[in-house]
Amino acid sequence: MDSTSLTPLEVAELLKIAKNTVYEIIKRGELPAYKVGKKLRIDKEDIDNYINNQKKGNALSQTKQIKQDVIVNNIAIDTEKKLDDQNIIICGQDMILDILGRNIESSLPSTKSYRSYMGSYNGLINLYNDKASIASSHLWDWETSEYNVDFVKKLLPGIPCTIINLTYRIQGFYVQKGNPKNIHGWDDLKRYDINYINREIGCGVRVLLDGKLRELEIPSSKINGYNSEENSHLAVASAVARGKGDFGLGIEKVAKQIDNIDFIPLQKERYDLVIKTENLENPIYKEILSIINSDEFKDELAGLGGYDLKDTGKIIAET
Repeated sequence: MDSTSLTPLEVAELLKIAKNTVYEIIKRGELPAYKVGKKLRIDKEDIDNYINNQKKGNALSQTKQIKQDVIVNNIAIDTEKKLDDQNIIICGQDMILDILGRNIESSLPSTKSYRSYMGSYNGLINLYNDKASIASSHLWDWETSEYNVDFVKKLLPGIPCTIINLTYRIQGFYVQKGNPKNIHGWDDLKRYDINYINREIGCGVRVLLDGKLRELEIPSSKINGYNSEENSHLAVASAVARGKGDFGLGIEKVAKQIDNIDFIPLQKERYDLVIKTENLENPIYKEILSIINSDEFKDELAGLGGYDLKDTGKIIAET
């Protein structure tokens, strides 16, 4: 039995839905929850049961609720209309972006902040196509060993952009407790006796892995489990904890949230926000930068743990 317990925010990240939807599902009695002190917790086993019920078609009301949430979070993405000051869409998957969105709505009551849970590569493409206001990015270039700048230049050609640091995170391998397969670093990707849990195409983790494979001259076809994909750091760590695979790549913070997992640190990554430079003249975006640079915002992120905030709000580059 998997006894891992998650917060409503972590459940929202895992299921790719809004945190308020998680509360609604719990309120309707469709997902068991309990309190530890004043904090609400949900067991991973109950989340798995919830997902399985949907797959079997035994929870139509749950499915409708999730579909409604997806529509809400993508309403401005699927339309041909241009973005405006009333609709800010932030692309990316880290929970920090949920906190940023909440702070935007608190500071700018007339502005609605939407979240699009897509990977860095697709987020930059959406920014190029005016389907996103802000894109988060942690794309590593294996040729230069730098983050984000070259990708922004290539995916938004000719468009001046400002790259602003949000945080630094540690990427590494999730392995089962005690590291029974004796996995220690990138060279273990060459081994034939272990199975990998991959991430979806377009996310920063997948770009990092593919870059390392290129650097080490390892064909992806030689990686056991290369085509076994999960859609979040949390899902990869959970899959490894449950023995679905021997190791997977993700951020250190998530390893601390999952039982039966050890973490092998490999690389510090820079996690940035990308905004079209012309938008920075807009008072809305000026306020967003003010939020990111505020002590209140940084203090809230520091309380989460697992993030290096030394450059938060700093302009890294202008393309």
